[in-house]
Amino acid sequence: MERNQQKTAIMGFGNPVRSDDAVGCYVIEQLQKHGVGSDTVSLFDMGTGAFEVLFKLQGHQRIIIVDAVVNTGDSVGSIYKVPAEEISAAIIDDPMVFLHSIKWDQALSYAKKILREDYPKDISVYLIAVDNTRLEIELSEAVKVAGDKVVNYILKEL
Repeated sequence: MERNQQKTAIMGFGNPVRSDDAVGCYVIEQLQKHGVGSDTVSLFDMGTGAFEVLFKLQGHQRIIIVDAVVNTGDSVGSIYKVPAEEISAAIIDDPMVFLHSIKWDQALSYAKKILREDYPKDISVYLIAVDNTRLEIELSEAVKVAGDKVVNYILKEL
């Protein structure tokens, strides 16, 4: 199946009241403003609900994830694009793990185990370096600029 014919899910993660942590949600909002979203492209503002990834992945062959990353050592607003398999998280086989504490990388590990052959093969992750996760609702200018760059990268990919 050609890449542009694959059903694509774009998922933005972040806490909208934790300043730059909300950059994934910001990217989804900007893609919506660009009119992205169709039978072949689904947009999901995931907030902090990473466990929902398990259910959103079904029926999509291609996934694009956008999230903030802290403590990279690089300047705020630095953008990293990595294949999901580069970010591995151990599956936690502890029934006492609270579902809301699971991050998207752990959710992907669970999804791979549960979905097996239906697990999407084409998963990429955009990470944007941040250092401000204080209780604020505005993005810093550097992170907003980086978010806009990621929007443009995704638009080109689509």
